[in-house]
Amino acid sequence: MVNVDHFLSKAHGQSGYDASIEPVLTVKAGTGETIGFETDDAVYEQLHERGSLDKVTATINPVTGPVYVEGAEPGDALAVTIHDIVLKDYGWSVSLPGAGALASRMGDDSFSRQIPIDGDTIKLTDTISTQKRPMIGCIGTAPGEGTGSTIMPSFPSGGNMDLTDACPESIVYLPVEVPGALLSIGDIHAVMARGESSFVAIEAEGTAIVSVDVIKGMKLRAPRIETPDEWCFIGIDNPVQKSIQNGYEDMFDFLTDDQGFSKEDAYVVMSALAHSELGGPTGSEDPDPLHPFNAIGAVTVHRLPKSVLK
Repeated sequence: MVNVDHFLSKAHGQSGYDASIEPVLTVKAGTGETIGFETDDAVYEQLHERGSLDKVTATINPVTGPVYVEGAEPGDALAVTIHDIVLKDYGWSVSLPGAGALASRMGDDSFSRQIPIDGDTIKLTDTISTQKRPMIGCIGTAPGEGTGSTIMPSFPSGGNMDLTDACPESIVYLPVEVPGALLSIGDIHAVMARGESSFVAIEAEGTAIVSVDVIKGMKLRAPRIETPDEWCFIGIDNPVQKSIQNGYEDMFDFLTDDQGFSKEDAYVVMSALAHSELGGPTGSEDPDPLHPFNAIGAVTVHRLPKSVLK
């Protein structure tokens, strides 16, 4: 486990991203100091024990924080390096009525299963196991106005994006819309299939260990993720086609404005090597925009291999 300079327990969980919430920690950017964000999955334990979502009192997807980063101002980007994600010894798989692409197959009853985590191995069923691939579901900075949801929709400075690339060895770049950025993290997953068909993954309490830096003047329309091998451009909009277009445009601008590509070269390279996929979570089929699990803010991911930049 990576050494932790500052530890924030899940007792600091919040139900949303909001600039009015007092920070629980202030740090300087670029020092390399690490912050451990402990996350909370009490909602799934209660669902397992009580058998019905209407009997649950815990908050869904609370985020721990916020953290004030000195020097972060609107118009900058917050670079969050994920060093490690330490899981507890079990997680949860649950089905919430009306949620996810499999809602019509799972029916109206809640389902829950405690999933053992033994070292690097996650036991999904009696006969099927998989390797853990921990990731952060909710990561973001406070929006300039209003409150950002920890469920749906995601918003320009982050939220519940549920992206498998928000994992150790990655850097998440988040738009800064308020002084200090006000970073909060929650909703750790032990493993998640891309697209999150079930609306939840293998949810697991744990601690995300990160460090932060500020990139002055890096104006972003939406978050980006840098992995060892790829740049990932996130589209957040509604309908999904607009989200896809936004992500592709951000990638094109990155190539032409930041990397010196001609527009023709960028076009050709993206046509051959830029991949797009649905992020998460997948919402409800219910057309009611007020449905709590409706996908009113689509998240898409657009991948560019770093090899084209060398």
